[in-house]
Amino acid sequence: MLEGRPVIALGERDGVSGPSIAACAEAAGAKVVFVATECFV
Repeated sequence: MLEGRPVIALGERDGVSGPSIAACAEAAGAKVVFVATECFV
């Protein structure tokens, strides 16, 4: 489903981090173009 598609992985500090989302997206075949973990208050 994500094969070859660009992905922006935005994670949350108290939830799932950006690198974790990026790893899952890459495992699904996506091309991760940006990764960040932010604090959304």
